[in-house]
Amino acid sequence: MKYGASGFPIKPVSEEIKKVADLGFDYFELSMDPPEGHWTKIFDLKNQIMTTLEDAGMPVICHLPCFVYTPDLTPAIRQASLDEMKHSLDAAARINAHKAVLHPGYITGMGIFAMDAAKKYAHTALTAIVAHARDLNIQLCFENMFPSYHLYFEPESFEDLFKEFPGLKMTLDAGHANIGDPEQTRLGQFVTRFAPYIGHVHISDNFGKKDDHMAVGKGNIDFESLVLSLKQAGYDDTITFEVFSANTDDLVKSRERIEFLFSNA
Repeated sequence: MKYGASGFPIKPVSEEIKKVADLGFDYFELSMDPPEGHWTKIFDLKNQIMTTLEDAGMPVICHLPCFVYTPDLTPAIRQASLDEMKHSLDAAARINAHKAVLHPGYITGMGIFAMDAAKKYAHTALTAIVAHARDLNIQLCFENMFPSYHLYFEPESFEDLFKEFPGLKMTLDAGHANIGDPEQTRLGQFVTRFAPYIGHVHISDNFGKKDDHMAVGKGNIDFESLVLSLKQAGYDDTITFEVFSANTDDLVKSRERIEFLFSNA
């Protein structure tokens, strides 16, 4: 298993790489949101970023921009969002990222009242992004979200996805799966139904209300069951800790807890 941590895109990328390396993680997950993670910055600072990664002995996984709107009803916004995704993939390839995380498009505004059109636009964008990632030899890992996204938060919505896009993998986000699921069955269903397609995992905790990104054990997610099901499924790939705490001990202790659970599952 490889354990990584996300950087905070408000801070310079090289500083975040060094912080994650100093905490003993195996790789760095680069959040490609502005101001510091934007693809223009990655292009400009490519040599510096590559040197920092090499000095730290760390590979990089890229998380494509979160705050773009590929299903928007406005054509110019859809096109700008798609362009951001493609440019971000180009930047990821420049720094030798072989895996990238993709959020489904966020349906907002009038799109909520025109769901069929918004979903069609989201699918059109996904098709283009998958093709661009394939051309760049980047493994795309599509992330499950939560109900307010209106897309790809239930296991059923993934049913035909991997048939249509055979090279696509899944980013299983434990925190997202827990939101709006009082019975706490959704996370287990994702592993049971899509284990062969899981290519990346995000770990953080919450109480099922919002995406708190808390340390493991601070919320109500049953990580013992999650780890057991992943281990039984033979998962042995990348796990990123998205624990957004000012105290880095929370990040390290979260990793240590998950390592312990895998060792004893």
